[in-house]
Amino acid sequence: MQVISRPLTRSSKNLARAALSTWANVPAGPPDPILGLTVAFKADKDPRKISVGVGAYRDDHGKPYVLSSVKKAESLVASTNPDKEYLDITGLPEFNKNVALLAYGADCSPLKAGTIAVTQTLSGTGALRVGGAFMQRFFPTGKVIYLPSPSWGNHTPIFRDSGLEVRQYRYFDKKTAGLDFAGLKEDIQNAPAGAIVLLHACAHNPTGVDPTPAQWKEISDLVKEKKLFPFFDMAYQGFASGNTTKDAFAVRYFVEQGHQVALCQSFAKNMGLYGERVGAFSLVTADPEEKARVESQLKIIIRPMYSNPPLHGARIVNAILSDKGLYKEWESEIEVMANRIINMRDRLYDLLTSTHNTPGEWGHIKSQIGMFSFTGLTPSQTKALVEKAHIYMTADGRISMAGLNSGNIDYFAESVSKAVRGNL
Repeated sequence: MQVISRPLTRSSKNLARAALSTWANVPAGPPDPILGLTVAFKADKDPRKISVGVGAYRDDHGKPYVLSSVKKAESLVASTNPDKEYLDITGLPEFNKNVALLAYGADCSPLKAGTIAVTQTLSGTGALRVGGAFMQRFFPTGKVIYLPSPSWGNHTPIFRDSGLEVRQYRYFDKKTAGLDFAGLKEDIQNAPAGAIVLLHACAHNPTGVDPTPAQWKEISDLVKEKKLFPFFDMAYQGFASGNTTKDAFAVRYFVEQGHQVALCQSFAKNMGLYGERVGAFSLVTADPEEKARVESQLKIIIRPMYSNPPLHGARIVNAILSDKGLYKEWESEIEVMANRIINMRDRLYDLLTSTHNTPGEWGHIKSQIGMFSFTGLTPSQTKALVEKAHIYMTADGRISMAGLNSGNIDYFAESVSKAVRGNL
């Protein structure tokens, strides 16, 4: 009897594959739009290549920068011959005390009263995740959170994975490359009472556009009028303007006005502790008894999530914040980093306008603040820059100003100008 061999169909191939592995039908996920750029950049052999995609500070030689204050703090910590024991679920108590003081200020009434619940977290991302989970479980008036449009790309998956419904409010005006304040106010006005609203405390990511102090005061009034809950993400305190007090204005003003805010902090950028994963989540409560109950529930959320936070980075941060000399040196280094980015903004603006006469209006390069700039480049232009000029950036035209330096900014500006003209 002759056996006729027939080619396998797609479905039969899948069945055969499924029989071989439990995970055969797991689909491949898309690469992270930002971290994927790093992989492509590292694989690129062109000597002209530039990475302006990932938000990590680089010095004027394009190298990672370890702060002098951090090195001294590490030495100070090592000199005490510390152990490597587990931290409590909510982290290092001295760290929690000092980071709250840094964020809220010595004059903060709830801080003086001891009614701010603070927990150390896995950097700012961990703070957001813990905060999202707490809101999902205990926020009494709904599970809706409003994010600015656009916002940091990780905000949406973090809050969705926390079980919150994510909506948006207008923030960036593409025509002016500035704040759409009228749209922001209208959308907040139309939000349902009791919703949560996420606010970038300073150095908005990805646009680099921040409200003015006067605008923050209007936002505070509107949030209070609509009975919304302000949830602050402060990943760049000090890194935006070079001044930690100035960058904390919005958070401190809202608390002064009686808002019971939630706050996420990160020390990745302002101390350069990217890989140490040091952050904090805090909530303003009504009294010490309420604070104790909130802290008990934060522990219940964190325990099955990651048990407790890392020790070494928290000790570094605490050493800097608790030593007057190190604190002063750290503030000086923040100012140096912020000023280098401001200088790059000025230089890029001059090159695009005066040197290359690039079509379009580029004033937003200088008016935006912090690490990022929303350049206004289109997806086709950014694609051309990646493929033809070896300049790696996100498709929406956001760039990290820290990726520019005196050695590559001329090539960058020339390439952008060509991409805008369509002759790259």
